[in-house]
Amino acid sequence: MKNSFENKAIDTFSYLFMAIFSVFCILPFILILSSSISDEKSVQLTGFALFPKQFSLLAYEVIFQDNTIFNAYKTTIIFTVAGTILCLIITSAMAYAISVKTFTHRNKIAFFVYFTMLFSGGLIPSYLLISKYLGLSDNILVYILPALVNPFNMFLLRNFFKQIPDSLAESAKIDGANDIYILFKIILPLAKPALATIGLFYGLGFWNEWFTATLYINDKDLYSLQYLIMKVLREVDFMYEMDYMQGVIPNYVAPSNTVRMATAVVTVGPIIFVYPFLQKYFIKGLVVGAVKG
Repeated sequence: MKNSFENKAIDTFSYLFMAIFSVFCILPFILILSSSISDEKSVQLTGFALFPKQFSLLAYEVIFQDNTIFNAYKTTIIFTVAGTILCLIITSAMAYAISVKTFTHRNKIAFFVYFTMLFSGGLIPSYLLISKYLGLSDNILVYILPALVNPFNMFLLRNFFKQIPDSLAESAKIDGANDIYILFKIILPLAKPALATIGLFYGLGFWNEWFTATLYINDKDLYSLQYLIMKVLREVDFMYEMDYMQGVIPNYVAPSNTVRMATAVVTVGPIIFVYPFLQKYFIKGLVVGAVKG
């Protein structure tokens, strides 16, 4: 009876603690959303609040003032999805190659990839290679091709592949399977947690990409979402600073703070909806029972 009471007390305390912790995690998102639909003047006078004191959609009107934002969304979604898939394929193939003990050149390939983590050619050689020799300026592939393999992700996936029993691949080879079949039919299905984690890393990296557009993109239809948002913020800040320097009192206050909050809502929203679908793969123990004892 005592143990039962103690277990219930611990469960109650745990649920209560997690509920309070969840509220504190949700409050910043509510604050951002509320501030994004508030009037700029009220935000400057009273600060940010959980509920808008004066409702205004001016910040979203500034962001969605033309079709450029929709083109940026389309472009970003395309290279994020395509880039994540290609990166997972290339990274998985290289990780599997250097995880196979019978592959002669696996250490040389691993060193070649590891070398790029320590040394880089720099910005200018990279710019010349991508823009002049590869001709990827104003091309959506410029977002994808230079980022096909991340060394850290490859070694992370390699270490996960090493945990999969060798007897699985050996049994498949006895039955006549080649390495491509083993990778896609045996190894990758067992590596779903690792693939989901690395895929999330790649996806977030592509979704937050803005520096590439700064260097190589002049076509407005190929702007990434993050670059366009940064461009809008700069324009709003410039407008605010010009009015301040000239001593001009405009009819409305430039929505500097509220636009920042609105951009956070616009850019983070899709990731919040995608994450729950990937969360179920963040589990362990998929290899348990795969090999008969």
